[in-house]
Amino acid sequence: MIETASRQAAAWANRPAPPHLTTVRGAALYIGALLGPGLLLLPGLAAAEAGPASLLAWIGLLVLSGLFATVFAAFGRGFPSAGGVIEYVTAGLGRPAGHAAGWSFLAGVVAGAPVVCLIGASYVTELTGGGRLARAAVAALLLLVVLALAAGGLRTSATAQLLLVGLLICVVIVAVAGSAGSARAVNWTPFAPHGWLAVGRAAATLMLSFVGWEAVAPLTTQFADPSRQLVRVAAIALAVTSALYLGLAIVTIAVLGRGAATIVPLAELLHRAIGPAGNATAAIAAVVLTLGATNAYINGAAAMAGQLTRGRAAGVLAAIAACGLPLITLYGIGLVSPASLVAIPTALFLAVYLGSMAAAGRVLRGPARWAAVPAAGAVLVMLGCCGWALAAPAAVAVAVLGRRPRAARNVRPSA
Repeated sequence: MIETASRQAAAWANRPAPPHLTTVRGAALYIGALLGPGLLLLPGLAAAEAGPASLLAWIGLLVLSGLFATVFAAFGRGFPSAGGVIEYVTAGLGRPAGHAAGWSFLAGVVAGAPVVCLIGASYVTELTGGGRLARAAVAALLLLVVLALAAGGLRTSATAQLLLVGLLICVVIVAVAGSAGSARAVNWTPFAPHGWLAVGRAAATLMLSFVGWEAVAPLTTQFADPSRQLVRVAAIALAVTSALYLGLAIVTIAVLGRGAATIVPLAELLHRAIGPAGNATAAIAAVVLTLGATNAYINGAAAMAGQLTRGRAAGVLAAIAACGLPLITLYGIGLVSPASLVAIPTALFLAVYLGSMAAAGRVLRGPARWAAVPAAGAVLVMLGCCGWALAAPAAVAVAVLGRRPRAARNVRPSA
């Protein structure tokens, strides 16, 4: 979703016509950037991490999301560029750090594609039956289909993505409203079965659902009255996503109890809401969302790679296949868990946000600068909960920052 929003922002930035992005259209694009198929999986993973206390992680991240919105809106006004986080981090921390942020974002997208495919596959096998191997086989098939579509030049339009987001919203509303009557107070005890530190781990897992504010920041220059419209757009987007996230988080715990620790929480809720048809509804929605979102991820990754490599982005599809298929295979044979797969792109995106918040502290002024300070602290805390997954952003940073400029390699020392 976020990559489609980035391309949409770039298209708007290059339009010769006067700014006329409406508040409603802007809010829809922001919501589309924030929501994605991860919502089909992450409530269950968070419940597995922290039990009912995972609700505290959701609440904390919604507050953090508001801080992110403030910072990236200011970036969009002060540094209007289709380069997004690359240009923002470069402005505050220099070109090498900007490239590290860009490559981390790209690596997060590449590592996230197989996760999205596994989400769709999990809902399919919930309907058809089958274990981890069957799930991995379906996920691999979904990934290959999307790669083939991308190789053929198919792009998911922004309108199609917004329709997909609308589908996700409808599915969540039906699941939450329809199953709420099955809520039980006993499901909230014990509240923190894995200790309070588990809330931090749950927050790190859930962070994947809060990435997206940076993708639509370039759109801020296309509002007729940014100072007034941006406040309304951010408020609408934050209100809608907060209602969806909190509603789903509360109902997942209250209705499913210990059964909330599942990789198909929406299927379970829909089954209670509309009966056996719920599993089929969830599977169809999951497959459609998976194909649409993964196509957007892949096309967005190609665009990002082209910018980082001066147009040489031909290897992106091969890189996604080379990364995604082995990860799916490792899941299929039981060597990695869904939580482990989510941890990799989460750590990469957290590194991008840390660089962005650090840059904001240096180049922004006023409320945005003050918002960046606690946001950076929260990101640091979540990075500390990522454990072994920190190796991913560390490897990217070493690879990018360790490179000397090409011109420097050709300079011979003077006698």
